[in-house]
Amino acid sequence: MALYFLNKILYGFLVAWGVITVVFLLFHVLPGDPVRMMVGQRADQATLERIREEMGLNRPMYQQYLSYLNDLSFLSIHDPVNPDSYFYLDPGEYGQNRQLIKFTDSRILVLKTPYLGRSFQSREKVGRILGDALPNTFLLAFCSMLFAFIFGTAAGILAAIRKDGIYDRSILVISSLGMSLPSFFAAILIGWLFAYKLQDITGLNLTGNILEVDDFGEGVHLQLKNLLLPAITLGIRPLSVIVQLSRNSMLDVLSQDYIRTARAKGLSFSRIIFQHALKNSLNPLVTAVSGWFASLMAGVIFVEYIFGWKGLGYVIVNALNNYDFTLVLGSVIVISIIFVVINILVDLIYAYLDPRIQYA
Repeated sequence: MALYFLNKILYGFLVAWGVITVVFLLFHVLPGDPVRMMVGQRADQATLERIREEMGLNRPMYQQYLSYLNDLSFLSIHDPVNPDSYFYLDPGEYGQNRQLIKFTDSRILVLKTPYLGRSFQSREKVGRILGDALPNTFLLAFCSMLFAFIFGTAAGILAAIRKDGIYDRSILVISSLGMSLPSFFAAILIGWLFAYKLQDITGLNLTGNILEVDDFGEGVHLQLKNLLLPAITLGIRPLSVIVQLSRNSMLDVLSQDYIRTARAKGLSFSRIIFQHALKNSLNPLVTAVSGWFASLMAGVIFVEYIFGWKGLGYVIVNALNNYDFTLVLGSVIVISIIFVVINILVDLIYAYLDPRIQYA
């Protein structure tokens, strides 16, 4: 098993490296000048050239690419004589690096935390910006999947128990409609209905975050109601998938021989469902939940932007609008790592739910 997970981790690094390379090349071939967008259209050419030189944008693309990979790595080669000679390196953090090997006076191998650079627009560290946004996206994704899993599993199991009945057919129709409903359209529709038309009844806001500063600036208040609409909106599509998966999986499990044996022994129907059938029907749900959770953690961009939820998707939209290359690339790296980690955790959950699975 150790070798298997080592291979998975290596595969994850290769996936992340491929994503970084593709996005890096894409931003260098797209039209647009990030320096011009930073300083405005009226800046003179000398100012533009000076900023490009300070940021390393006047260097060949392969040097920028290697410098970026150098700063992303835990093991990096740096120049102690001229620490700002690399494009993305933060000289202020150079002293925190741990020297491992000294090749020459100007080349040493250091152990450090990955450095994602600074935003082209705000000049803040990308790691700090993403660190502030990621918990909001994680909270929203978790609440969405919790809502989808609880209600979807219950509805699917009930539909399987009442197979071919009115409830079963109604659930299948509703779940099909939910799967075909785009999230951005659902966000607009739900926001317009519950936060605009019915605002006096619901008391919900169209935009807002989990923590809000009051009008007088006297303190920060917890606003759980701002989480309700975006969480339900994001949970509609995974809920529809979970309903059908739980129904089909439960029907398959109920047709197995050991279920018929349990019935022949005289076990109650509820005991058969909850002690024998439910656990064995969860494997397809684990796949669905993990896949949808990874997608939601990637920051369902339109939903976060429509509801003003300041998560990873909200940051990505603003970064794309401002052509903030380092911020977009840092966001993509974080998303890639999230997918890799979730896939590894899913394999562990599979092994726990189904002892028959063995890793060689």
